[in-house]
Amino acid sequence: MTENKKQKKAYPSKSKSQPGQKTYYGKHFDPRKQHGQQRASTDGVAVRIGQNFPLTIKRLGINGEGIGYFKRKIVFVPGVLPDEVAVVKVTDVQPKYIAAKVLKIREKSPNRVKPLDTFADEVGGFELEHMTYSAQLAFKKDVIAQSLEKFQPKGWSEYDLRDTIGMANPYEYRNKAQFPVRKIDDVLSVGMYKRGSHELVDLPIVHTQSPATMKVLRTVRDLLDKLSVSIYNEDKNRGTVKTIVARVSHTTGDVQLTFVTNTDGFPGDVALIAAINQALPEVNGIFQNFNPGRTSLVWGEETIKLWGKDYIAETVMGKTFQLSPRAFMQLNHTQMTVVYNEALSALNLTHADKLVDAYAGVGTIGLSLADKAGEVRGMEIIPEAVDDANINAKINHISNAKYEVGTAEVLFPKWQAEGWLADALVVDPPRTGLDTALRREIIRTKPEKFVYISCNASTLARDLVDLTKAYKVDYIQSIDMFPQTARWEGVVKLTRRD
Repeated sequence: MTENKKQKKAYPSKSKSQPGQKTYYGKHFDPRKQHGQQRASTDGVAVRIGQNFPLTIKRLGINGEGIGYFKRKIVFVPGVLPDEVAVVKVTDVQPKYIAAKVLKIREKSPNRVKPLDTFADEVGGFELEHMTYSAQLAFKKDVIAQSLEKFQPKGWSEYDLRDTIGMANPYEYRNKAQFPVRKIDDVLSVGMYKRGSHELVDLPIVHTQSPATMKVLRTVRDLLDKLSVSIYNEDKNRGTVKTIVARVSHTTGDVQLTFVTNTDGFPGDVALIAAINQALPEVNGIFQNFNPGRTSLVWGEETIKLWGKDYIAETVMGKTFQLSPRAFMQLNHTQMTVVYNEALSALNLTHADKLVDAYAGVGTIGLSLADKAGEVRGMEIIPEAVDDANINAKINHISNAKYEVGTAEVLFPKWQAEGWLADALVVDPPRTGLDTALRREIIRTKPEKFVYISCNASTLARDLVDLTKAYKVDYIQSIDMFPQTARWEGVVKLTRRD
């Protein structure tokens, strides 16, 4: 996801607004900071928690929240849309902004719809489910436009920002669910936390999840309850099962099941495994991940197999990949294929090209493109992922690809010293974007063909400030990897400057 900035060139939405009025679906920057600084003189506005007032929504922020102004002070309100007039109640007052919740919507946007998930306004990951899908796609194009406007990389005002590629069915796309497990008033709950809290909401149905993962989670919940398996109590920091993780293969329908536990022992696991085998034949492997104590991290470092197969298999662009429980793969198989095809088209590889696959993970991108390149080399800092990538190359009988443990800023110079010079580069970094040292190395080595796959518009726009010293941006193709959320994904084609 990314955010960008531009020289006073606005990207208005196509929503119905007053003639001559521009409505913005998104801001790449954090308006809590930006507008707070601009309106510092209004910090003395008297506002109290619990106060109600009407508010006209001007645009959406990068997290999908509505933005309006009360006496020239910025107000953030989840669950509202541009051009709506709402009565809101103040929930927080800070020097730079006001946070509020909706009490009543007086004037509704034509882009408002009823969410399929009744809990959409309670938990995270459903920020836009009250918005028509066409408006969601327009918002995600605007997110990158606004990010470019903030950071203003070279030539940003002339970038070709292509309409967001959406899904025919923007539901049931998430192939993995990792839900906390807790006992609430002696009732076993499996679901998601309310926004900004540790209050768990039990969720029998989640429309963005694959039905297969939800079936497994709900069945396992019932079995845990029936067998009185020890459940983690966060207040007392006791008990065993903390989180259930289910991942389904889009290709085979097999489901990989992992219990994240507070203890290295797992009382009752033998009876539980037998019950799962009987009730859920689609589960092909059961694992335990040890992650003790109170922590915001879902996964611990140690994973053991309790029963079944070591991997789950997934096919991407004709290649088969073996995935262990902690191996990364995109949660949306359909749109992942769209992303990789867009990357392949943008790179325009030949069999003479030497391709570098940075942030390689288990090799899904590089191995998917290997047929079109002369040679592929990838790097990843996680040794287990590199092992998986090289195993995946063997499984697919790919002899022109190899993966090494290390960072690009170390391996690029090493390969060059060995006489191996990259002609093409594909990067798919985490939300934090490219490491500073890697940006420098890219600018120094200047591979002729370069594609940047981004999941954060803000860090993409920031990185382009440096990268456009050596490259020009041909286009940015937004792709909706996570419908019903405010998250952004895009493929950027860059061409080396002469």
